[in-house]
Amino acid sequence: MKRYPRLLFFLVLTGLAMAGEHPLVIQTDFGTKDGAVAAMKGVAIGVSPKLAIYDLSHENTPYDVWEGAYRLKQTAPFWPAGTVFVSVIDPGVGTERKAVVLKTKSGHYFVGPDNGTWTLVAEDLGVEAVRQIDETKHRRAGSEESYTFHGRDVFAYIGAKLAAGAITFDEVGPLLGAKVVMLPYERPRADGSALVGTIPALDFQYGNVWTNLDEKVFGRLAPKIGDRFRVSIAHAGKVVYTGELPYVRTFGDVPEGKPLLYLNSLMCVSVALNMGDFAKQHQIASGAEWSVRVEKVQP
Repeated sequence: MKRYPRLLFFLVLTGLAMAGEHPLVIQTDFGTKDGAVAAMKGVAIGVSPKLAIYDLSHENTPYDVWEGAYRLKQTAPFWPAGTVFVSVIDPGVGTERKAVVLKTKSGHYFVGPDNGTWTLVAEDLGVEAVRQIDETKHRRAGSEESYTFHGRDVFAYIGAKLAAGAITFDEVGPLLGAKVVMLPYERPRADGSALVGTIPALDFQYGNVWTNLDEKVFGRLAPKIGDRFRVSIAHAGKVVYTGELPYVRTFGDVPEGKPLLYLNSLMCVSVALNMGDFAKQHQIASGAEWSVRVEKVQP
């Protein structure tokens, strides 16, 4: 019986030790064919072996900052406050672009280069403050002469320190204010009887085309299941696809191989082929240069 008070005491101490730790979520464009991601995780574990480390994605298109920005938008709201995201899609590594930590009004932290990566989470979650990383204090020991792997030497290191509670946000470095570098893109807008937006991402596994026309914006067209919509997709102003699609709840509501318009898991207007790859068939990609126009077909 005397063991139980000791066990309880141990559990309390363990709980207290872990109370200051938060999840660490890592995103890169490194891929997983070599040891780059593992090196980042090794640095983080070196800060605290108890850290809970998770992968967002490492298969992002190389150098595509916009894609990384959208993946953060897609996932960050579903993680608890206090979660630290390290995002390293950094074609300007070693240059004058700032290394920062962004704290959002939702209580999430984003660590990485201030190169546009934070565009969408800044809009969605709000910016509480941005601090520049003081690399004289927060850099992996012995890496001072390394200029091409800040993901390992700076971002994973300070991200782990924040997640482990080893430092506070105020200790990151100088306060820069409440602004980050913002990427330009086509924001949802009305154009006569149509809606115009952009294609921020593809559902790569299946070739579905996602837009930034959310449920609220789409509601301006008073959509009803079964209505038909005329969809035009353009790249740099040149139309590459036009078609009429039925608005349905899910893929199986149309025959196999047929196109459809639906609301995706983020409740945004999307187009797809049932059991097919819409993007591949029509040679559609994503990014700020891609635009979409949606208009209800009147009966």
